[in-house]
Amino acid sequence: MSGVQGPVSAIRTAVPADLPELQRVYRAASLSNPGDAPALLARPEFLLFAGDRVAGGDTRLAVAGAEGGATILGFATVTVRGAGDPELDDLFVDPRWQRQGVARRLVEDAVGTVRASGQQRLWVTGNLHALAFYRAVGFVGDEPVATDLGAGLRLHLHVS
Repeated sequence: MSGVQGPVSAIRTAVPADLPELQRVYRAASLSNPGDAPALLARPEFLLFAGDRVAGGDTRLAVAGAEGGATILGFATVTVRGAGDPELDDLFVDPRWQRQGVARRLVEDAVGTVRASGQQRLWVTGNLHALAFYRAVGFVGDEPVATDLGAGLRLHLHVS
């Protein structure tokens, strides 16, 4: 992965006060793909971001601007379930900031976190619309999986 800067001025850990903005970004990003929008609108519960991992410090934000007036561009959550490898559970970028390196920066940050923890791989279950992005940042694998919203692929990224 290359260190693309783009509009991101910092990446920081989310705090509970960020939740309303995370919910806005989540909904907007989720609906920004025309291939996903009909299924999501049919299941509106999938458009609600609870932010369960924010309090534990697992969600990281890409922001633009200074701390007092920073704009949240996107966010990612990495979790570890049991003794398994870390999982990229969330990766959402505000549609106004997509295709400007924000998601790439968030993945780079996640890789740094995973590497620092001593783990070897980062896993993701990606929808087919996001496959080109995940491949571009180095994820490999093609195990088909069923998700609540249709077909997906199980991918991983070696971080060492």
